[in-house]
Amino acid sequence: MPQFIDTRALNGDARNVAAREAALQQVSWPQNLAPPTVSYVSHGHVAIVGPADAIRQAGRQLADSELASVTLVATHADGDEASDLTNTHYIACDTPHLEGYLGAFHMTAGEGGPLLSKATIGRDHFDAVLDLGTPALLQYELPPPGYHRVTQATPLEQAVQELQECIGEFEKPRYFQIDSDLCAHAGRGQSGCTRCLDICPADAISSVKQEIVIDPFRCHGAGSCTSACPTGAIRYALPTPERLDDYITRLLATYHSEGGDTAVVRFLDQETQASETSEVAGHVLDVPLEELGAAGLDHWLGALVRGAAEVRIVMHDALPPSLAHLVRDQHAQAITMLEALGHDPQRLHLIDAGDVAIRDALPSVPPLDERLETARPHGKREALNTILDFLAVHGTPSDERVAMPAGAPFGTLDIDTDNCTLCMACVAVCPTQALSSPGQSPALDFQESACVQCGLCETACPEQVIALHPGFMAAPEPRNRVATVKEEPPFECISCGKPFATASTIASIKQKLANHPYFAGDAIKRLEMCEDCRVKDIWHDMARDPNAQLKV
Repeated sequence: MPQFIDTRALNGDARNVAAREAALQQVSWPQNLAPPTVSYVSHGHVAIVGPADAIRQAGRQLADSELASVTLVATHADGDEASDLTNTHYIACDTPHLEGYLGAFHMTAGEGGPLLSKATIGRDHFDAVLDLGTPALLQYELPPPGYHRVTQATPLEQAVQELQECIGEFEKPRYFQIDSDLCAHAGRGQSGCTRCLDICPADAISSVKQEIVIDPFRCHGAGSCTSACPTGAIRYALPTPERLDDYITRLLATYHSEGGDTAVVRFLDQETQASETSEVAGHVLDVPLEELGAAGLDHWLGALVRGAAEVRIVMHDALPPSLAHLVRDQHAQAITMLEALGHDPQRLHLIDAGDVAIRDALPSVPPLDERLETARPHGKREALNTILDFLAVHGTPSDERVAMPAGAPFGTLDIDTDNCTLCMACVAVCPTQALSSPGQSPALDFQESACVQCGLCETACPEQVIALHPGFMAAPEPRNRVATVKEEPPFECISCGKPFATASTIASIKQKLANHPYFAGDAIKRLEMCEDCRVKDIWHDMARDPNAQLKV
């Protein structure tokens, strides 16, 4: 049977290849030529941890190395201290505890115990560690630089060779910037969002005095925290979100102006791109990221509104499990929103790294009729809302709230307005100003598009009248509207007439303090006075009865 070749498809792909090459020549990848860096200094003091026979074997392979010292830490000692090994120290420790990174590993005899490095080589730390024990001392998906473990993928010979290369001064980029003012983790003693803490594969993020801190020495730049962060408090720096979005925008615009059509934007990490051996189809435009987590759903959806017919995100087996989970979760959120906005969820795909047929397939849907022309706003939430509004205008958005994957930063609040006292504790802790007060009179306003479901308002409310209500509202009018939840006339001081609170606040306070001796009898009226008149009334009472102050 004769085989027919679709020459139109071949000619179309040749045209797309030419358009893509022209775009790549005209649009350069955003480079930071002088990024902030962190430095590691290692003098070559190495610790090898594990059963006695295993660490002796590794120690013998390092006998003629240029390492400054080798310390064998036996977790299962057998009495042989490896005295035949030169420049080698030996110590038995059943439960070593390890923390740190290249050039600064602190190993102790149990958590909080004495330093093993001080006992063996007279130093405060080891520079690198080879772990031969089971279970591993550090069970992170991405262990810190300088920590080596023998696995099926990393045999002993390779690990030993890597140890010998750990002498000197090393630098790596400082991948992130943090804006604590935007962070929804905590406020005024209350705890809220923990998305970055839950997702970091290197365990490099911690909460210190209710503030998110990233250890730059342990950070691998996986990017999961920046994609998980709903407010943009954590920003990837290589490149920044704005520069990455600008690159995608200009790449698509140039591709189309050079005659290319039906563009597919493919997000993948640089290692995956470098490992590919076959030519990529002409309509596929790559966004090669330092790490796959550096771009999230705001960039994926952003590519669609900038002219891509489809977006494909390349997954592979070497991704840390937490990062793979994050990407799948972001994808689930994105396709849920696309469908609610009236668009085909097939515009957004997760694909396997080795699947060339799906990689090169033509998109099943055409691009949107129009493209978003405005530049990306600086704020992450503002940027996402701009994209969602554009998709709503060019789609058929549902006016029903749709369920989102658990933990998604979208939703509204259920507020028991009858018992709300307008104390504004929720406004004080809200990091995104989703809750606000207009200021002219006692009132509480809410804007759903700004709410990231962090829960700070729920925990801060003294009356416990706020509950989170997760879900996505696609219709832009109710999502963007600043709605007044509750409003009351101000309560005026019974002495001077100054407005200073609300009637519901005063009623709540009077109820709670009704049996307090300080407010017994006529003194209860002081709760209906402003702060100045309350002080005056107390002094008048003391002038009439000086002994009254003993009761205060």
